[in-house]
Amino acid sequence: MNWLRNPRFYADGLPGMGLLLLRIFMGYAMAMHGMDKMSHPFSWMDQGPHPSGVLGFLQGLGAAGEFFGGLGLMFGLLTPIAALGVMSTMFVAMLFLLGMPGPHYFVNAPMNSPKSASLELPLTLFIFALTLFLTGPGLLSIDAFLFGRKREVAAPVAVATTTAPPPAPIIKTG
Repeated sequence: MNWLRNPRFYADGLPGMGLLLLRIFMGYAMAMHGMDKMSHPFSWMDQGPHPSGVLGFLQGLGAAGEFFGGLGLMFGLLTPIAALGVMSTMFVAMLFLLGMPGPHYFVNAPMNSPKSASLELPLTLFIFALTLFLTGPGLLSIDAFLFGRKREVAAPVAVATTTAPPPAPIIKTG
């Protein structure tokens, strides 16, 4: 069992393993969340008795952002683009929830209170996607296999400064 605690066992150490777990579970959740929408991508918001008023192609972009963004994150394929798709979809979801009438809570409404919008899930998924956008997918990804590891930024080179000789004294002549 000591191999589980050995950071050299994992590519890119334990942070790489953490990124892998975050990518797999978040990507799976997003892909499953968007899969049902992909069966009718241009009308998934208009299924209830009240049409949403959102244009069909925007609904299609949202469904594609969730489904294909989730798949991209899950496999670590084109991770920055996949993360942008998920972030844009979750940002619009938060705006949509804030536009709903009634109180807005970060987490679900307290017991015995009227139904309200909760920002917990879209904000959490937005932050997870932002994290993957900023950090990258890690070495355990298709991106790392296809494109290799980013070159490390070299430390700034110290600039040697030379001191100029003192100026020659000015001699006034008469």
